[in-house]
This record gives sequence, C-alpha cells and structure tokens, in this order.
Amino acid sequence: MFKTALPATSKGIAFLAIAIFFFTAMDALAKHLVASYPALEVVWVRNVGQLAFVLIYLGPKITTAVRTKLPGWHVLRSATQLGTTILFFTSLSYIGLAEATALADINPVLITLGAGLFLGEKLTRARLVGVGVAMIGALILIRPGMGVFTAAAFLPLACAVCYSANMLLTRLVGAQESPWASMFYAALFGSIITSALLPFYWKPIALSDIALFALVGALGAIAQFFTIRAYSLAEAALLAPFGYLDMVFAVIWAVVIFKAWPDAFTLIGALVIAMAGLYVWRQERAGANKPSA
Repeated sequence: MFKTALPATSKGIAFLAIAIFFFTAMDALAKHLVASYPALEVVWVRNVGQLAFVLIYLGPKITTAVRTKLPGWHVLRSATQLGTTILFFTSLSYIGLAEATALADINPVLITLGAGLFLGEKLTRARLVGVGVAMIGALILIRPGMGVFTAAAFLPLACAVCYSANMLLTRLVGAQESPWASMFYAALFGSIITSALLPFYWKPIALSDIALFALVGALGAIAQFFTIRAYSLAEAALLAPFGYLDMVFAVIWAVVIFKAWPDAFTLIGALVIAMAGLYVWRQERAGANKPSA
C-alpha cells in the first residue's frame, strides 16, 4: 500500500483547525471561570500552565530547544499574545462566548492584508474571495444591529488587532525557529507580567475549580503548539479564512456547555464559513497541482 504525503499547506490547515478547536474549548472554559474569578487570574493560569507544559515536556532539552536568534521578535510576539488573551477573557465577563468570538472575527481580514503588506505574501483572488465570503458568514451569525454592539464590544475588537499581529509574528518567527521557542518565551513573558499583577486581583480558587484552571492551561498550550506548527507550514494569507472556524466551534461549545442552541441564521452562517474555507483549500490544491511552465 502506497502512502501519499499530505502537502504542507493541507497540514497547515489541518493543524490550524485542531488549534482553533482547542482554543475555543479553552475560551468556553474561561467564560465559565470568569463568572466567578477575575479575568486576570484566569489569564495567569493560562500562561503558567503553558510554561509548565513546555518545561515538563522538554525537561533537560529545554536549554537547546528554546535557543533563539530572534529575542526581540519573541518579546513582541509574546506581548501581542498576552494582549489577545487579556482582552478576550475580559470581554467574556460582559458578553457571550459566541458574540465575543464573532466580534473578534475581523482578524482574518487583518491577517490577509497584513500578510500582503508586511510578509510579502500573494493576495490571490481565491484568498480574498475566501476571506470575503467567510466574513459574510460571520455577519449572518452575529446579525449587526441585534444588540451585540455595546461598549464591551471594543474589547474583542481590540483583541482581533492583537491576535492578527500575533499570527503575523508567529508566521515570521515560526518559519525560522522551533515551535518550542515560541511557546516558551510567550508563556514566560505572560507568566512574569501576570504574576506581577496577580496580587491586586487574586481570589482564592475553590478546590472544585482547580482541575478546571489546570485544564485552561493545558488546552491553551496544546492550541498554541498547533497554531505555531500551522503558521510554520502555510502562509498567513492562506490560513486566514480558516480562522472563521472559531465561530463554528464557539457555537458548538455554547450548545454543549451553556445549552445555547443555534437558530437558523447561526447554522446558515456556519455553513457559509465552512464553504469559504473549502473553496480556498480546493483552489490552493488545484494551483499546487498545476505543472510548472
């Protein structure tokens, strides 16, 4: 039996889908926890959990695995990751998971444009169409004017800016260094900053919630690993339309955890997003299979 290796772009898309699945699971759990604890405390656990994951997994190999030639870029990337998490987790204290996710979903457009402007990636027709159609799907989901836009909406919107910058930096750094270096420095930076602020926000964690806090850290670490791997294999502009999968997964988690069942508009919007991603994937595969002139 012959095995066909999966192209790098397809691997990147698959890894990003896995990452988004775990990220949205983490966000759903964070939504549950911020109802009882300060958002910064949950952010602190998310960073410390990732740091612990990297240290335990690498063990004695840590010094060589996290060696870097790009310390400045790692600091900037770490800052944007921390900003993303703080802004999004804080927004969950005021608005629903699906609404916050939908508002943050301007990020694929920002990533696509940023990839062309700052990384020199091609803005092909398929990629632009994919982002545009997926954005229409997101608009069907959130239905502007239906009460989603409040003062708290600026938090996920600012989160989208930080996230987009983080993904572009992930592409820049991930193409040159190991994913462990990116994970380690982001977690270390976030742990230091949030630990310094934690005494002002600390609330004792109930024994019954310790496992949930630990799970936040584990889910974040796994999601971050697959995100870095995705952006090291595929271009940011190619991956951007698939970022809208977070809206689909957010709806699923809202049903599973919060019993918030989707309506017809939600299902139609999710279908449009899925079709946009499938279109981009098919176009990229078709382009990759064309013989060179």
